[in-house]
Amino acid sequence: MFGMSVFQSVLERLRAEEDEQGNAHDEQLPAANIRGLNAGFVGNLASSGTIDSGAVQRAYFDTASEAMRAPPKPAAKPVMPDHLSRIRPEQVAADLGLTDMETAMALTDKRRRFATENHPDRHHPDFRNNATIRMKIANMLIDEAQRRLRLMQRS
Repeated sequence: MFGMSVFQSVLERLRAEEDEQGNAHDEQLPAANIRGLNAGFVGNLASSGTIDSGAVQRAYFDTASEAMRAPPKPAAKPVMPDHLSRIRPEQVAADLGLTDMETAMALTDKRRRFATENHPDRHHPDFRNNATIRMKIANMLIDEAQRRLRLMQRS
């Protein structure tokens, strides 16, 4: 053991202990199976030196529920919400409910409520173009209303 690294000397000592105990040591170890699985991953690796992928797959499917074994159902084609089809400026203005007597706080509140329903990130990718158009028009209308409000306050 002299002239060896600490790691090498530990390995040598473990090998010597293994030789002294022989096969009795292997019989004392618990089975290398995972509870609930028909095949043990460690046991397959230890006995053959390679992982038996077939055994792994069988063990997975043996414990999988019926829903997991069934092939996934194709997703239903999404339906565009009715409000996203309203993309003309007068339609968006009607949805916003803008009046001539809006306050700055009310305009900010309307912008937030409109964005909650219409922001493109909240909709299916197929409908994001309409949502983007609606948001651009709404922002333009609210920005114009805020500009007019500032002009009225200055006069």
